Amino acid sequence: FKTTFGGQRFAALDAKGARVQRPLWASTGTKNPAYSDVHYIEPLIGPNTVNTMPQATLTAFLEQGDAAETVEQGAEAAQEALDSLADAGISMEEVTDRLLEAGVKSFADSYDQLLVNIEEKTARLRAAEHLHRGVSLGDGLPSVEVALEKLQRDDVVARIWRGDHTVWKPEPEEITDRLGWLRVTDVMREQVPTLRDFADEIRASGFRHVVLLGMGGSSLAPEVLRQTFGSANGYPELTVLDSTVPSWVNAVTEAIDPARTLFLVSSKSGGTVEPMSLYAHFRDLVQRDNGPDDAGDNFVAITDPGTTLEELARDAGFRRTFLNPPDLGGRYSVLSYFGLVPAALIGADVDALLDRADGMRESCFSSGPPHDNPGAWLGAVMGTLASRGRDKLTLVTSPSIESFGLWVEQLIAESTGKDGGGIVPVAGEPLLSPEHYGDDRLFVYVRVVEDDNAATDEAVQRLESAGQPVVRLELRDRYDLGAEFYRWEFATAVAGAVLGTHPFDQPNVEQAKELIAEVLREYQATGRMPEAPASGSAEELLSGARAGDYLSIMAYVRQRPEMDRALAGLRRRVMERYRIATTLGYGPRFLHSTGQLHKGGPDTGLFLQITAQSHEDVPVPGEAYSFGVLARAQAQGDLRALQERGRRVASVRMDSDDAERIARLAV
Repeated sequence: FKTTFGGQRFAALDAKGARVQRPLWASTGTKNPAYSDVHYIEPLIGPNTVNTMPQATLTAFLEQGDAAETVEQGAEAAQEALDSLADAGISMEEVTDRLLEAGVKSFADSYDQLLVNIEEKTARLRAAEHLHRGVSLGDGLPSVEVALEKLQRDDVVARIWRGDHTVWKPEPEEITDRLGWLRVTDVMREQVPTLRDFADEIRASGFRHVVLLGMGGSSLAPEVLRQTFGSANGYPELTVLDSTVPSWVNAVTEAIDPARTLFLVSSKSGGTVEPMSLYAHFRDLVQRDNGPDDAGDNFVAITDPGTTLEELARDAGFRRTFLNPPDLGGRYSVLSYFGLVPAALIGADVDALLDRADGMRESCFSSGPPHDNPGAWLGAVMGTLASRGRDKLTLVTSPSIESFGLWVEQLIAESTGKDGGGIVPVAGEPLLSPEHYGDDRLFVYVRVVEDDNAATDEAVQRLESAGQPVVRLELRDRYDLGAEFYRWEFATAVAGAVLGTHPFDQPNVEQAKELIAEVLREYQATGRMPEAPASGSAEELLSGARAGDYLSIMAYVRQRPEMDRALAGLRRRVMERYRIATTLGYGPRFLHSTGQLHKGGPDTGLFLQITAQSHEDVPVPGEAYSFGVLARAQAQGDLRALQERGRRVASVRMDSDDAERIARLAV
């Protein structure tokens, strides 16, 4: 630039009024979470230059940036580096040509995707989809229309995109630093080549299994992706282990060869007790086979920058660490490294997931009325009907995406279940005839067009004909889950605004953690478990069921097909006899999912805890307790937390982890 515009040739043009063609530093927002927010701003300041950046980056610079002429600092050292590259046979001209080609392709692909999104939206509008055909809200429709008008009047959608915390609460805590999910696809799209290369590296290294060790938002999205897509040909098999129940830990251990297994230690906070205990267990096994010096090659960390897990990964020689953008909570992290690293490892098309998500993001970014915004519209329906007593959002899905409810359940329960109110998500419940449902339901049918939906279509139609409110969301194929992940995140944020709820914190989760730690301390001090709190039987618990209640089954047992069937049968019997909604969570997984709702949500829950005597235990290396003790402490701590909140609870302890016993449980 200085050579071109500082010489005699331009001086003649300058004398005739020619303007300098300024260098443009383009799109200088920081996408790598390990870098400073102003990483590409501070070093590029100088006269006759232009820097274009996102609003968030400009705000970050105004808050923390240093404005000084920096663009020419270190120029001599930079020239020396370029000369050294040339001496080493590296042509920067060739590098630049390749970057130019890749950059043009990226912009062209983005433009092509924009055209596809416009065509799809045009088709929806022409088909009058904006009128939400296939939706029946009954007498709730006028209230939803009022809520949509209020969202428009208060400019809620635009304020969400501006990061305005007053959409939800007067104070910005855990809001302004939790909105990264709105734009996370921009960050992750740049990482797709890296994810593909990493997946190829793992395949070439001969790994047969990938075991993800995580809880809550770190594990539920990968479990949905695992069940939905499976492993592509030639890719390792993924197992998600989010339990401390010894039989479950043993089952996974026996199903793999630790030496040929890659372990993903996945934790936003970096210190969650369950994944760290599981890491200690599997690290010990890998070291026995591979030796302590090479064991780290079997481990990968996914965490936020600056966590103890990042430090552990560095010190213990992990193969790789993926540092996630820190400005999004765990339950809003599916489209970040937490969801996309395991997706890439099983050969899922990460580009397709992000493309579908971006299409939905574009629709949710719309400056049009909330009525035409798919995320805002669904959020208005969810929040409005919940405030009118239909707070049991019952998710019905096509067979190929049956597990989607696991993720939706956590998102809604942990985001809205607080301050004595909220939405109770009901996922995986048997679909029965209309007479078994009360008037506290909202049914959302997520339907994949290419599935065999005949039986489900008929059942949902019967519910609608009986007067139940029904929302239908159609997916072209399984990859439209990318769009649904985004739609439901936006909808949940909007539902929080409608309900006046903070959708990004979890104020009641710590109570259970503290009580669990208290039980463990007592065990370590005395060598035995404290006496479990007294509680009644399942039959006694359900005898007090009232209209509008729901039964939450909290099962500290190993999940397997026969157990799923037994618990589904239990839910069916309760629905038929008491006409109340039922939810199911395997412990301790649900502590990081619906646990917030249980303690902070409406006092309409009947909580049935099921535990089983462990006949096979597994030590936790480096700890004075075993997995069996940890699982019992978690069950006891949660039971105490529920009782301290005045919830209606019963605990049933069985002699063994036996599905037949559950099938015979008296209700």
